[in-house]
Amino acid sequence: MIGLGTYAFVWQHSDRVPEPLSLIGAFEATRELGVGLFQICDYAPLTEMTDREIADAARAARELGLTIELGTKGIETAHLQRFLSLADIFGARLVRSMVFAPDSRPSLAEAGALLGGVLPAFEAAGVTLALETYEQIATADLVRLVHQAESPNVGICLDPANVVARLEPPRHCVEEAAEVVVNVHAKDFAFARQPGWVGFSYSGARMGEGLHDYRHLLDAVRPRERGINEIVEHWLPWQGDPETTVRTERDWTRATLSHLRSFE
Repeated sequence: MIGLGTYAFVWQHSDRVPEPLSLIGAFEATRELGVGLFQICDYAPLTEMTDREIADAARAARELGLTIELGTKGIETAHLQRFLSLADIFGARLVRSMVFAPDSRPSLAEAGALLGGVLPAFEAAGVTLALETYEQIATADLVRLVHQAESPNVGICLDPANVVARLEPPRHCVEEAAEVVVNVHAKDFAFARQPGWVGFSYSGARMGEGLHDYRHLLDAVRPRERGINEIVEHWLPWQGDPETTVRTERDWTRATLSHLRSFE
């Protein structure tokens, strides 16, 4: 299933715009685009919301007919248990996370032990933990960590854009992780020359106009045959003013949905 995530609403949620979009507002915008899946990913207000606010958001998602996934950072036991509780409230069957969090950088051995301690609870709840590919850990090490866990409830959230920062080719990341992928983050990316030709910037691109060979990802991972969800997100730089930035963000979302649906 193709879905949207909070990274498709980064600027619309931001306090840099006059009227930031609420979480429920993002749910409603998702439904207006004919999408039935939303991933609440790295959305800081979620952990600060009251129980009543969380219940209201979960109810709104149900009333809109949205399937919800959750996303966070880190694999510390108490933190993942908290998100497992949130998954129960939202009826989510997947929690995306990262091995490292801002205040936690376990070794691979420590990460394996942490996963071993928490995965039985995920298995009992019927929730899958998806560890994202990114620049702070080699894809091969992440795949090894998943295999060592020996659990049907852990896999990889594939985002080949992230690993470029560690000089991993995106296609290599896709092929390395393919067999254990359980979630996909779908966005395009590109390099551009810096002013004065003194280097490059690496940033997001309108889907289909950058370097991401999405056909290759579909062929290697086969997400639609395997029931793996594809979550739309963006790396959109600020466009100079709120109106242009929000307009561009919405355009990129529509373009990404159109591009992904063109493969159906």
